[in-house]
Amino acid sequence: QVQLVESGGGLVQAGGSLRLSCAASGRTFSGYAMGWFRQAPGKEREFVAAISGTGGSPTYADSVKGRFTISRDYAKNTVYLQMNSLKPEDTAVYYCAARAWAISYYSSNYNYWGQGTQVTVSS
Repeated sequence: QVQLVESGGGLVQAGGSLRLSCAASGRTFSGYAMGWFRQAPGKEREFVAAISGTGGSPTYADSVKGRFTISRDYAKNTVYLQMNSLKPEDTAVYYCAARAWAISYYSSNYNYWGQGTQVTVSS
């Protein structure tokens, strides 16, 4: 079992930066691929970024590529999403998710979810 808790959301002006954190419970963290998804009001949940259980193959949605960076710290059982050059269209609730080993673009393939953290980017 994996339990996830996101933090680090907030209000930032366009062009600013935030770093989201997702703290995972237990030793199982190292065996799971981790993903970040986001959902804005009136929109479906969309893929943002993912990283494999081994820390390889970081993958990004085209909309955030070059601006966001996903990483994980096994010693801290934490995955991060560094968000730079934020745009108003990045405003959403950001969710951390976990699945066994391999990354996926699809939210339905993730077994565990955090509660989400709100990111609001003002113009």
